[in-house]
This record gives sequence, structure tokens and C-alpha cells, in this order.
Amino acid sequence: MNKFTEYKNLDLSQINKEILEAWEKNKTFSQSIETRKGNPAYVFYEGPPSANGMPGIHHVMARTIKDIFCRYKTLQGFVVDRKAGWDTHGLPVELGVEKNLGITKEDIGTKITVEEYNSACRKDVMKFTDKWEELTDLMGFWLDMSDPYITYDNRYIETLWWLLNQLFEKGLLYKGFLPPLGQA
Repeated sequence: MNKFTEYKNLDLSQINKEILEAWEKNKTFSQSIETRKGNPAYVFYEGPPSANGMPGIHHVMARTIKDIFCRYKTLQGFVVDRKAGWDTHGLPVELGVEKNLGITKEDIGTKITVEEYNSACRKDVMKFTDKWEELTDLMGFWLDMSDPYITYDNRYIETLWWLLNQLFEKGLLYKGFLPPLGQA
């Protein structure tokens, strides 16, 4: 006698689609926040991916782990706001833009204005956001993508400088020294 149902034609892809459709129809993510209003908050800022590169399986694995923690805190009754973000690290983007435009660093300010160069970099760094958002949806990673923080935004940069200043004023920043290579 078998106590468990045996699935002979298990289609995990179809099950995934059905679950995602149900979550969308029932607004499950937003309900997980709304029904807990007034409870203690657990705020999650995603360690942001770089939208100038395609997502890979390692991103799926990392995001799954992040999502597990957020869902666990939700099950504990916390209001779990999950804020998306985009890392807009500079050098790889700058080098790619310079190559695409056929310029070098020395050409900035002469052949192209600083404003034009910055605009090209800001456009290029966000070129795969649609792929990232698609992956986010497909894997069922609950994340508020509507108002992401972006590391090139002046508000973000100024906040980091303010935080560093606070640490400095409290004497929490210091100059450290590393041992020579090969010694510990």
C-alpha cells in the first residue's frame, strides 16, 4: 500500500508557471506586506546586481538564498520590504563605452563632452535590466523593482559619503596595514 501519490508525469516547469500565475492573480507578494502592516519591519536591500551584464545561474542561486531569508522573516510575521537595486560600477562600463564610441579617456572633454560621456555610460550600464527583471519574475523572487536604488544616483553617493563621515567623526575609521604577501 502506497501512502504517497506517485506522479508519473511531473512537469515542474508547468507547476512553476501555475504558481507564478496564482501569485500574480492574487497579488501574493503585495499581500504578504499589506497583511502585516503594523508589525515589526525587516527591511531587505538587495546587494545589487550589475545590469550591464547578463544574469547567470550563480545569480539564481544567490537570489534564492536571499529570498529564503525574506520568506522566513515573513513567516515570522515581519513586514518584509524588499528593495531592488542596481550596481553601476564604473571601469568595465567606461571601457566598454569608450570602445563602442571609439574614444579614449583623453578624448573626454574634447571629442565628447563629459555630459555626453556620462549619459552614454548611464545608458550602457542599464542595458540588461529587462533580462534581470524577467529572471526575477520567472524565479518567483519577490522584490520591489518599481523604485530601485541605483549606485550612480547622487542621493545614493551622498548618503555613502555622509555615512563615512559619521564613522570618521566617531573615530571608527582608521588606516590599516596589511602584512607583506606570503606572511600572515
